[in-house]
Amino acid sequence: MVERNPVTPQRRSLRLNDYDYHQAGGYFVTVCTYRRENLFGEIREGVMRLNQYGEVAHKYFEAIPQHFDNAAVDEFVVMPNHVHGVIFLSDVGARHAVPPTRSQRFGHSVVGSLATIVRSFKSIVSKRINDSRKTPGEPVWQRNYYEHVIRNERSLQRIREYIVNNPQRWDFDRENPAAKTPGADIDVGFE
Repeated sequence: MVERNPVTPQRRSLRLNDYDYHQAGGYFVTVCTYRRENLFGEIREGVMRLNQYGEVAHKYFEAIPQHFDNAAVDEFVVMPNHVHGVIFLSDVGARHAVPPTRSQRFGHSVVGSLATIVRSFKSIVSKRINDSRKTPGEPVWQRNYYEHVIRNERSLQRIREYIVNNPQRWDFDRENPAAKTPGADIDVGFE
């Protein structure tokens, strides 16, 4: 039996229990920068102005389907300190993937899974930014990411609107450390 150190906090999974994130479907993903640093540019007059690092994040999010033949990118936006996007996974390309077993679900990559796609995106963006800054190994992203399984067309439309309007709502965005009313955008009713 493995003893847990009571001083060390245990990481809690953000994923749904027993949900196969390799299966076909739509996913709303949010990936935040390390310590929510405004790394990718700034919002001016409700418009996101990408800097060189924001351009890198934009380029590689948009390129996800070029590297994963079972993935399609829908609406997405690069914000000052996070990226919101919709990724659709299909059965196309699944022929190259091994169906995940129970042991693969935690701690191992599953080809074509949402976790593998997000991990790859974060990795290449980190490498490119750190190469540019000459800061190899420095964290660019938080350790995890947030996702929401898109269950119907109505939810998809609300998510798309949320993404498109996110720059105009920056002053109230819960990811904005200087928000006037942090969390005002939490209940957007994606279900």
